[in-house]
Amino acid sequence: MRPRSHGRFRSGRRARRGRSDFRHGLKMATFTQQALVCFAALLLALSCARVDTSRPANTATDAPSAPPDAPSDAPETYTLSPEDQTDEALAAARRSDAEGRGASGQLPQFTPQEHMRRAAIYQANRAFEEARAHWRALIERYPADPNVPAAFFGIGRTLFQERRYEEALPVFQKLGDTYQNAPAGRDGFYYVAATLLRLNRPGDAAARYAEYIQRFPNGERIDNAYLNIIDSLREAGRSDDALPWVERTRTRFKGTATETNAVFARLRLDVARGDWPSALSTSDELSHMSFTRAVNTSAAEVAYLRAFSLEKSGQKEQAIKAYEGIGDGAGSYSGWRATERLKELGGAAKAAALAREARVAADVRRAASDFPAPFRDSVLRASKQLKIDPRFVLSIMRQESGFNPRAKSGAGARGLLQMTPDMAAKYAPLAGLASVSEEDLFRPDTNVLVGSAYLSELFKMFPDLPEAVAASYNGGEDNVARWVVRAVHKDPGIFTAEVGFNETKDYVNKVMSNYRAYKILYTDGLKPRR
Repeated sequence: MRPRSHGRFRSGRRARRGRSDFRHGLKMATFTQQALVCFAALLLALSCARVDTSRPANTATDAPSAPPDAPSDAPETYTLSPEDQTDEALAAARRSDAEGRGASGQLPQFTPQEHMRRAAIYQANRAFEEARAHWRALIERYPADPNVPAAFFGIGRTLFQERRYEEALPVFQKLGDTYQNAPAGRDGFYYVAATLLRLNRPGDAAARYAEYIQRFPNGERIDNAYLNIIDSLREAGRSDDALPWVERTRTRFKGTATETNAVFARLRLDVARGDWPSALSTSDELSHMSFTRAVNTSAAEVAYLRAFSLEKSGQKEQAIKAYEGIGDGAGSYSGWRATERLKELGGAAKAAALAREARVAADVRRAASDFPAPFRDSVLRASKQLKIDPRFVLSIMRQESGFNPRAKSGAGARGLLQMTPDMAAKYAPLAGLASVSEEDLFRPDTNVLVGSAYLSELFKMFPDLPEAVAASYNGGEDNVARWVVRAVHKDPGIFTAEVGFNETKDYVNKVMSNYRAYKILYTDGLKPRR
């Protein structure tokens, strides 16, 4: 588990080792359904592949590329070798640092590159204070070195990851004011806005994004700056001010994924405000646009928002037809939500929903071996102690590690539920554990217990909304709290539309599809249903 507390511009992705979502038999069963179901399932499958780990979420990969403002040749990051990503490398760095410290406790003298390497090793394992010690040593000992901007950014970024936003803000401000010719400096300038947003200052964040656009019209994060202004103004209660930015973004990035994301931002705004005529018009326009990997929605999700708008505008019969047009399948989250809405509408719509559910259940049962319940005793003990559904724990586990207790990600997440050492330390007391070592996280009992403690806290934050719990596990609960507020409507599908990271939305869709399957196949005591 690697919680994130940053905005659309995050980088990196958890290394997952899960199995494929559905075996060949399930696919063949799905293909035999009516053509409409197949078509929608295909659209969803395409949308689930949207995440581009080499670029920030919501970045237009097909946008015209422009060189960054005043590019610098300074190294901005340190790329770790495979050997440096092992637990042995972490232990060796700690041992060497401890042995080399003088009487004053200062780190030994290293080259700038070695300080960067060791900081990267610690950062990859979320040993943030140890990483910052090396960055600070580099800045103090080599103030003219070209790695200094990246070192400042590392300090600010890790404070940000720890949600120490008040401390991160001045670091980013200094970085952005001092090193604007370096990519890390421009990133620091940009992160001021992201930090202000986390400090519940969305109006100030919007102003900072606008300043970034003015100063760096071809900056590395220019497309995200435009998009983030729209949502920041919404969070500031200034939806009317957000609308012109939708049009500016469309004009600036016409024909790209960023334009599509801007139209999607307008649709979400319309739905939140209950402007149903505009929502219907916007959804119709959006449905004819291209859904590339860089677009933070899918055809099925847009169709759901359109059907929801029809329902809320009192056009019940048209809404029923629209919901029925969203194919439901074992891997279709939007289709599942459409089925749930049809049940709520009653009458013939409910009968159609029950038939859809029966088809999905049959498909899931044919693929039952893809949804095992390993580590059953550990999961049941932890779930009972912490009062959460063990089937949801398995749904997270399937996505996080593919049930591999030795799984380790490039971000230092370990074990079945991919817990990071810092999060394990935070939630160990809630699980009744005095302490948890990094090696302990590879032990199923410990990992499941600590991960379940975190899930338990998330369910307290977001009761009756497992989508928000899944989103928090991947994207950070502070981000999710903002998305819940933006959604306005108490509908899981509307909330999921507001999820701002492509990867996190994809993650929610997959976890919820897992959860649906586990509820079909098992009781809440993890006994197979007949």
